[in-house]
Amino acid sequence: MAQGTMIHVAPEWPTHAVCVLGTSTQLDVCSSAPEDCTSFSINASPGVVVDVAHGPPAKKNPTGSKWPLDPGLEVTLKMKAASSSTGDQKVRISYYGLKTPPVQALLYLTGVEISLCADITRTGKVTPTRAAKDQSTWTWGPGGHGAVLLVNCDKDNPGSSTMDCEDDKVLSSKDLQDMSLMTLSTKTPGDFFAKHQLVLHVAKSEMDKVRVFQATGGRVASRCRVVLGPGQPSHPLKLPGGRHSTDFYVEGLAFPDSDFPGLITLTVSLLDASNPELPGTLVFQDSVTFRVAPWIMTPNTQPPQEVFVCRVFENDDFLKSVMTLAKKAKCKLTISPEEENMDDMWMQDEMEIGYVQAPHKTLPVVFDSPRNRGLKEFPVKSVLGPDFGYVTRGPQTGEVTGLDSFGNLEVSPPVAVGEKEYPLGRILFGSSSYPSDRSREMHQALQDFLGAQRVQAPVKLYSDWLSVGHVDEFLSFVPAADGKGFRLLLASPRACYKLFQELQQEGHGNALLFEGLSKKKQKIKNILSNKTLREHNSYVQSCIDWNREVLKRELGLAERDIVDVPQLFKLKESHKAEAFFPNMVNMLVLGKYLGIPKPFGPIIDGRCCLEEKMQSLLEPLGLCCTFIDDFRPYHMLHGEVHCGTNVRRQPFSFKWWNMVP
Repeated sequence: MAQGTMIHVAPEWPTHAVCVLGTSTQLDVCSSAPEDCTSFSINASPGVVVDVAHGPPAKKNPTGSKWPLDPGLEVTLKMKAASSSTGDQKVRISYYGLKTPPVQALLYLTGVEISLCADITRTGKVTPTRAAKDQSTWTWGPGGHGAVLLVNCDKDNPGSSTMDCEDDKVLSSKDLQDMSLMTLSTKTPGDFFAKHQLVLHVAKSEMDKVRVFQATGGRVASRCRVVLGPGQPSHPLKLPGGRHSTDFYVEGLAFPDSDFPGLITLTVSLLDASNPELPGTLVFQDSVTFRVAPWIMTPNTQPPQEVFVCRVFENDDFLKSVMTLAKKAKCKLTISPEEENMDDMWMQDEMEIGYVQAPHKTLPVVFDSPRNRGLKEFPVKSVLGPDFGYVTRGPQTGEVTGLDSFGNLEVSPPVAVGEKEYPLGRILFGSSSYPSDRSREMHQALQDFLGAQRVQAPVKLYSDWLSVGHVDEFLSFVPAADGKGFRLLLASPRACYKLFQELQQEGHGNALLFEGLSKKKQKIKNILSNKTLREHNSYVQSCIDWNREVLKRELGLAERDIVDVPQLFKLKESHKAEAFFPNMVNMLVLGKYLGIPKPFGPIIDGRCCLEEKMQSLLEPLGLCCTFIDDFRPYHMLHGEVHCGTNVRRQPFSFKWWNMVP
């Protein structure tokens, strides 16, 4: 909020003061009144609006009439226009006593325009006039206001080795497009800045979160110089008198996190520097508050734009299947070669692709996990680039568990829970049910970062019962044309046993699981009679049922929104679960096209009963099921199709600042 100082007058000598257009300046007429005076009158030049009132309640009299001098008196001044010369507007205060002649105090006013403006209306444009709303506050919702700032985390200069926000230079006009415009408009008498100084500043606690460049010659990158940022909390401005407009370009340097709520306030202060022997006196301040745009995940229901996958030893057939699926979905396909990925095929675990958005710019941003295996350089070397940003969190050496990989990081489609709406969905990640010597947790730095974004309130699920420990091993979301617009898929041993029991009752007990593979084949009847396997899956089902209730409660789901996918698990020596056959819920979703792990289920009447069941569940939703053989290159190494792929998706049409966290 713009703020000025109170003006004090004295009968002994004339007073000179500055009034900023668009603000009300208080005038103290009581403290300097002669002792025997009991009333006063006030007259002003035509360019000054005087308001005299008692409050509360306000009781106004016409200007020029006499007013009693009492503590409830309020006198405010407003200027109609900027002054053409210093002190060209005059206010005369006349004091009256019972026995003394009137005493006068003179005030000479200089009206100036000083306005610091940004895109607080979130239209993508800056209106260089004083806004009706308070620019120093930031509010959420469709009726909210406040400027938005992007972390400038892409790399527009291909020759650079760092993100744009890691240097203090503007190397191209593209770099400027990632920043938010802020404009300082001034209109003053020609000699005004001979005795006054404007200073642009930011709190020291925020100076390492932002960098401000001053444009000295329009939108030419080479003519931008840094004026605020790390180690530079303030900058005195050298401005000419008269009408002038100065553009600043503001870039974020840090995402919201546990120690940073995401708000940054930039302030311009007007100082009276008329006495060189003394420090400048604060006359006026105007501020603009920015919120740093959060990193946002995109769910399976968002249209796909690009698929990422690795080429590794003996996955040629898998690659061909993914290529075919991507072509059907009209997606770009990016393949990481063997020499680049170092035989690390787990593309989903390495990164999560989301985006950041301001009214003027949307930028995809890759979130690099701290797992740091063979693909550790891929997000930096192959994804980060012009108009593609980068962020990472968590320890880069040591302390990393499997739960820090991003197969353990998903997001729901938009949901409503009672009266609370989540128009960007809710982040889902897996954890342990309770801490113990053997329990695993997602690193706290990752949890803090996800929670600090605020717009996709995270939900903690129980995934530590799994050997790998990722939520994508038991859940997925697919688009649907009805209901909520999606279905939650949950792996279900219960559904699998029910299917196999029905088939056995129909006389198919000798049908074989894993037929066509070198793996030891399993008859339906043997699976059903395997007491240990049934006990394992009873335990697994209880873990999934726990998550089912959490998901129903936290996402506002009903049973009709959930599809149970037949799936069996087995417990290893560690008492952690792994998929017994390729895990069909761990799928690649590209619009209506689904790349589902081929389960190699029992063949009934020439068809895989598990594939047939899956099609009966999903094809009525308008989805197309393609079963991809990932058995040897992925399933045997405890992962599936989703684990081996990644997708950049279209950002939400809904603007994050229109929600209320």
